[in-house]
Amino acid sequence: MTTSRRLMLVHAHPDDESSSTGATMATYAGQGAAVTLVTCTLGERGDIVDADLAERVQSGDISLSQLRIQELTEAMAALGVTDFVRLGGDGRWHDTGMVFGPDGLAAPPPDADRDSFWRADLLAAADELVPLIRDRRPQVLITYDQFGFYGHPDHIQAHRVATYAMALAAVPSYRPDLGAPWQVQRVLWPAFSESQMRAVIAQEKAARQAAIDADEEPEEAFFANFDLDSGEKPPMCVADDEVAVRVDGYPVAAQRFAALRAYRSQIKPDEFFFKIEGAPQGVWWDECYRLAGGLPAPAGATDIFAGLPDS
Repeated sequence: MTTSRRLMLVHAHPDDESSSTGATMATYAGQGAAVTLVTCTLGERGDIVDADLAERVQSGDISLSQLRIQELTEAMAALGVTDFVRLGGDGRWHDTGMVFGPDGLAAPPPDADRDSFWRADLLAAADELVPLIRDRRPQVLITYDQFGFYGHPDHIQAHRVATYAMALAAVPSYRPDLGAPWQVQRVLWPAFSESQMRAVIAQEKAARQAAIDADEEPEEAFFANFDLDSGEKPPMCVADDEVAVRVDGYPVAAQRFAALRAYRSQIKPDEFFFKIEGAPQGVWWDECYRLAGGLPAPAGATDIFAGLPDS
């Protein structure tokens, strides 16, 4: 990679990247930065929300893995990203799936198979990522926090693998056969700022009340169950002053929505994402990141590369 600014993102399944970091990917790809997406599984255990696609999979016309690759390819075209790979190759590790615990958050299912990503050997998985880090030489790497944003086991494992691989990739004496060592300069974790979460909660409560007023059944609203003023915060929500970088997604909103709509098997047309499509520019559109390691960004940064030396 000869481009002066290089970004790598490590995500668990196809569609994760577009829902949480799609605007960031489109922004930097559009600016000519090198953007590399590493997807750890093909999302084989995801629910198929489109009836026609479900029938195609059930009939054997196409496997869900093949369908997810097609959707991923279409989404990356929408975001302008050309470098997207699967960790260890297609199907090396399987989507673990998830169940919801009594707290409403995701947890590993009891029937996770031995080839699931959740059960992957940490070193074996990291050794698949090390050569990618050393080859692409990203200054910035984005992955999940230790809780995987909302507890999905594959998100948690992606965090662990990425964190371990970054450490190993920087050690000159570690596996020189995997390439020359490379030190990632900044690590970022996606998050919702508290101001964003307040806006989300307000919208969900308003939608719930509108349904009640119309004598309709309210849609399920996860975030509306939290009361930020009493200290109840979803695990992906952080105080505004804990946000290290905010990327304005408004200028690339059309690309991000096109990428999300590419995932017809996974994302319903009336999904939460699309309810903000007509919202004015503002807090809705920010993609927020916590500093998880490396060089801090300047206060109030809106560029993930801000303050990093050229390399």
